[in-house]
Formats: sequence, C-alpha cells, structure tokens
Amino acid sequence: MERINNQPSAGTQSIERAAHLLRIIASRNSAGLRLVDISKQARLERPTAHRILKCLISEGLVRQNPETRHYFLGHLIFELGLAATSSFNLRDICHPSLVRLAEKSGDTVFLTIRSGADSVCIDRVEGSFPIKTLTLDVGTRRPLGVGAGGLALLMKLPEQTQKEIVSANALRLTTYSNLTVPALMTMLQRCQQLGFVRNDSQVTPGATSVGLPISSRSGEPILAISIGAISSRMKEERQKELVSMIKAEIKVLESSIDDTAHP
Repeated sequence: MERINNQPSAGTQSIERAAHLLRIIASRNSAGLRLVDISKQARLERPTAHRILKCLISEGLVRQNPETRHYFLGHLIFELGLAATSSFNLRDICHPSLVRLAEKSGDTVFLTIRSGADSVCIDRVEGSFPIKTLTLDVGTRRPLGVGAGGLALLMKLPEQTQKEIVSANALRLTTYSNLTVPALMTMLQRCQQLGFVRNDSQVTPGATSVGLPISSRSGEPILAISIGAISSRMKEERQKELVSMIKAEIKVLESSIDDTAHP
C-alpha cells in the first residue's frame, strides 16, 4: 500500500521512535535516564515511550536498573558493535594524526563524528602535560553543537540544516550548563567569523578547546578534530598554533577519506 502525503507507516514510525530513544539513552548512558526524562526529550507521551522501552528491553537493546529505575543501553548493543567493528575504518585512518597532535601539543586530542543530530567521540589520545582535560570519553554522545567537536561539525553545515538541528535539540541542550538555542547560535556565528571553533568552558569550567571539521571528498563535514587543555594554557597565540597543527593533519587526512568511509 502506498503512503499518503509521504507520512511514515506505523511500522516505520515505530522503528524511528525506537532508534531515537536509543540515541537519547546513549547520550546519558553512564548515569542512565528516567522514563520521564526520556519521554520529554523524545517528545512522546509517557505510555508510548514506556511501551517502546519495554520492547527494547525484551530484545536486549535496553536494560533498566531495578533499584533506580533508570534506563541504560543493553548487552545486545555491545554485541552488535563488536560484529560491526571490522567494517569501520575512519578511526584507524585518523588515529596516527591524533597521536602526532598529542605529542606535539602535550594536550588531549579528540576525534568526533557526526551521527544525525548528534556528535559521538570515537577516539581520544592524551598528551604528556600532567594536567589532563579528559572532558570527553570515547563513545560519549552529545547534541550536535555541544563541545568543540560538535561545534566544528555544525559550523560547516548549510544554514537551514543548522537551524533544524539546533531546534530539534533544544530540549536536550539545557542539560549542558543550561545552554540555550540563542547562545549556541551566537557561539556558532563567532566560530564562523574566527574560521575555527573555540569553546571556552561551555561544558567543563576551566577548560578550553579548539577544533576544525574534516570533510569528505564531496565536501560534507563528517569528522572533527579538537584539542582541549586547561584554560591557562590556551592563550590566543597558542590557540592559533594548535589550529595550524590541526589544519596540517586535516590536509593529509582529507586526501585519505572517501565518501564510503565509516567510523
């Protein structure tokens, strides 16, 4: 049967909603989320969200702590990830560049990938400086625009796409130091004027990060490299030095990344 007015079928809508809930849980998987928080962020009625979560639990994709009642990703997510690992190569391609940047800068270097309206950290290399800014763990998922890597990816997208993504993430932004849509758009404009991302203590007080996107051969921003350090090490002149270092590595990487590459 054909769709009417391009509306998704009931089955397709259920899959889309389930995938959306998994992304929301993944963004807070270390602490877990309550049903009320999940339904609010997903903009679903609580009974609907609960019904989907119950199905995901039965399939092993989600689990619930019986004491706190918080929801977490389930064991099947891990198992599926292991099965998919051999087919994904972007992290392997970029890792040597991250190592070089960490060695030269002494600070922590992050590799971030775009995942729809989110960004996901897929690699991290620590430098030799004794005070670390481990603001992001590998696997951490955030709304696109939160953090230097997410800002770098958002910065290169078409303006209309930027507005749609930021609007879709509006409710989730507030959990990151009460970030608002206007504040994020102001930060985005500043980064576009600078030509690189500078994130001053947006998420982690006392830490500053700089970053740039990596584009595929078609020009789509698919990855971002950022360097984070304590703010006292990130004076304006050093920020420019770090950006130059990142640019040099990106120039090498963009010739190695095609449109079929994966994380």
